[in-house]
Amino acid sequence: MRGFLHYSAWLTQGEQAAIVADLRALVQAAPLFSPMTPHGRPMSVRMTSAGRFGWVSDRRGYRYAETHPSGTPWPAIPESILSVWRALAPAARAPECCLVNYYGPEARMGLHQDRDEADFSQPVVSISLGDDGLFRIGNAERGGRTQRLWLRSGDVLVMGGAARLLHHGVDRIAPGTSLLLPKGGRINLTLRVVT
Repeated sequence: MRGFLHYSAWLTQGEQAAIVADLRALVQAAPLFSPMTPHGRPMSVRMTSAGRFGWVSDRRGYRYAETHPSGTPWPAIPESILSVWRALAPAARAPECCLVNYYGPEARMGLHQDRDEADFSQPVVSISLGDDGLFRIGNAERGGRTQRLWLRSGDVLVMGGAARLLHHGVDRIAPGTSLLLPKGGRINLTLRVVT
C-alpha cells in the first residue's frame, strides 16, 4: 500500500507474548502517561518509550527527549523488539527510540507525518499487538484520497523510501478481536532512528 511494506501475521503468538512480557517490565521502569497536545488537550492514547530517546508532547510542542516525564532515563529497547527491526530493516542504523502507544477502545490517532527525526532515509518499523486497528494512509501533502487497512496482532509495517513521509493514522480500534492483552486494547510499537 503506497510503499508501505505490510508483513501480515509476521510475529507468532509466542513471539507476541514474549514482547508483551518485556513491555510489562518496560512500563514498570517508564510508566504509561497521557500526553497533552500543544493546544492543551489530552491525547486519547497513552504512551511511553524505550531507547536513547522517547517521544513527548506538552504545551511546548512535540519532540524527542532523553528522559521520561518523571525525569528518569528511558529503559533499553528489549531484544524481542530489536530482533524485528534487524530482520525487516537490516540495512538501517540501530533504532534510537521505540515509541509504545496503548490504544483503549475509544482511542484514535489523527493523520500525521513522522518528521521529527533527522534522517528520513531511515525507515520507521511499526509492530501491532492486541486488538485490530483500522490504519489510514494518506499522502505527502494533507488532503486527497486515502487508503485504509486493518492491522491485526502480529502484523508489522515498514515505512521507508517514498512512504516514509506519508500521512498516516489510526481511525478506530475493534475491541475484542484479540486475546493477547487480558484487558483488551491495542499496543503499537514504532521503532525509529532519531539522529
